[in-house]
Amino acid sequence: MRKYFISVIIIVALSFMACGDYLDQVPEKDVETFESIFERRASADIWLTQATEFMAGVSFSGFGSNAGVVGADEFVTGNYIRDNNTAKLFNIADGLQMSQDPLGNIWTTTYYSIRMLNTFISNIDNVYDLTAAEKRNWKAEAIAVKAFYYFELVRRYGPIVLVPKNIDVNADLAEMQIPRSHVDTCFNEIVRLLDEAIPDLLYGKERLISHKLFLSKEGAMALKARMLLYQASPLFNGNEYYVNFKGKKGESLFSAEYDPEKWKRAAEAADAAVEMCESQGYKLKTGEGNKATKLLNQMRDIEMSIWEPNYEGEEAIFLTGNANIMNSYVMFTLPLFPEGHSDRYALLTGCVAPSMKMVEMFYTKNGLPLNVDKEWDYANRYKLGREVNNDYQNVVALNEDVLNLHLKREPRFYANVAADRCYWQRGPAANKNMLVQAYRGEAFGIHESFLLYSQPQNLCGYYVKKFSRSEVQTYQYTSNTGSLGDCRWPMIRLAELYLIQAEAWNEYLSKPDDKVYEPLNKVRRRAGIPDVEVAWKEFSTQPQKIESKEGMREIIQQENFVEFAFEGHRFWDLRRWKLAHLELNDKILGWNVLGENARTFYNNFEGPVVVWDKTKFVAPRDYLFPIKAEEAMIAGYVQNPGW
Repeated sequence: MRKYFISVIIIVALSFMACGDYLDQVPEKDVETFESIFERRASADIWLTQATEFMAGVSFSGFGSNAGVVGADEFVTGNYIRDNNTAKLFNIADGLQMSQDPLGNIWTTTYYSIRMLNTFISNIDNVYDLTAAEKRNWKAEAIAVKAFYYFELVRRYGPIVLVPKNIDVNADLAEMQIPRSHVDTCFNEIVRLLDEAIPDLLYGKERLISHKLFLSKEGAMALKARMLLYQASPLFNGNEYYVNFKGKKGESLFSAEYDPEKWKRAAEAADAAVEMCESQGYKLKTGEGNKATKLLNQMRDIEMSIWEPNYEGEEAIFLTGNANIMNSYVMFTLPLFPEGHSDRYALLTGCVAPSMKMVEMFYTKNGLPLNVDKEWDYANRYKLGREVNNDYQNVVALNEDVLNLHLKREPRFYANVAADRCYWQRGPAANKNMLVQAYRGEAFGIHESFLLYSQPQNLCGYYVKKFSRSEVQTYQYTSNTGSLGDCRWPMIRLAELYLIQAEAWNEYLSKPDDKVYEPLNKVRRRAGIPDVEVAWKEFSTQPQKIESKEGMREIIQQENFVEFAFEGHRFWDLRRWKLAHLELNDKILGWNVLGENARTFYNNFEGPVVVWDKTKFVAPRDYLFPIKAEEAMIAGYVQNPGW
């Protein structure tokens, strides 16, 4: 593979592009060119930029190519998308992962980038036209990105290969075959790298425009909190699945003992990150709307929580992803209206939709799961009802038959899910607040008389609102988003840090207290629902649940599923909590989209129907990604269990 890195040197020097392989070093004949790259600020900066570009690829390069987004049970789609080369990662949820050619494989390409970062870190001090402070800052940025790459590898593969420096080209094969390190050693190295980088990183608002997608000081602190939360979580903390997971020499790669102190480390790191972020003016987005009702304004706040134009983070602490990343989502999620409709946009498909599990995951208006709210008619949720309260004007069709499941739900439900006989603002004009009519033959329904594999169809009767902007018209949507600015993906939002605080302190303390309740309530207040104590004490059938660690654990987990619905968190959270085998084998449910009226569409009001039945998760095998079999064989790695 040496030829790949030789190409890096030539291409960076001549055309400012780069890639690399961590096992190779520059041959002697290229040293002069190599040294010249690290003489000047401009070429060194391009090297760093290219070394960090894979952050977008490993995090959010596009909708169908991100395992975290499409590999769980949040979405339902058919073979039209699953057979598309741009969306193969949907197949992870169907148990079709493989070691011969792994889905979502980032192993080799990530180590290419780590190789480049090591080169940069070793040579940045040679640049003559950088100040000493700039050299420290750029080196810190490279170190922080290296920590990010390590983290992304660990949460996929568990124990990884640590590469503190590049291997000499003259090393023998045995020296090149670096073994995988104990998973705690890997986590501790990520902490060490971040702690080394943070003092010399700049605050987000101080960075150069060209470095806005690198980790800032507060971004690195947020990443540290997230990483320590993973280390404390059941997948990595005393996991009985991996007691016998050994390295080549028989050394343990996981610890069998549970360590509660890991939760304390995560909690304290989250506290520090929150304090830093709030001191820099970060806050949960509120007051974003100028709408007619309280509910509409709450929905607007929620909609805008993931949008950060031109890297000016207010809630997003760490942004990444490619330019116009949101448009890669809406191509799949916005509706394809029928021929002749004024808002038909032929580039859209509308064939990736929320599963019934996610529709029912969102709370009632009282901030409670559907089955424990004593004011909400859970038994009749699949029957028709009527909304008469004007608080829901322009959100739910008033004084008309609407499924009870869609009534009296929390603002996040209405902000993120387009449900039948509810409204969806699809443009700036008042008449673009469209009533979603999802029966077959209606504007939001399928247009064919049967289900087809050969073309995109909505299989469940719902649409995802998240990722789209309500004020941008559906017709020519992707062209009309230019005025929104360069909006990248919010990799870590302030809301996540609050929920890390709540989760970590809940697991560490013997009994939940304000360290648990208060950060959770910050997220709930922006969502427009009662504080957790009020909701459960006054409106639930289980008022004692919030008083126990176990009860609050379930509450915090559902809060994560709701707040970060469709953002790619559930895939990883189910794994780190070791709940994936309990959740990801359920069949995917929806409505009978061939139904032409309420009775047939809603399956005679008897409940949802199976719309996808191929889901499969095998434990413990699927908790970790496989290393590509050929790579493992050549490099001498121990393969992950089950692969």
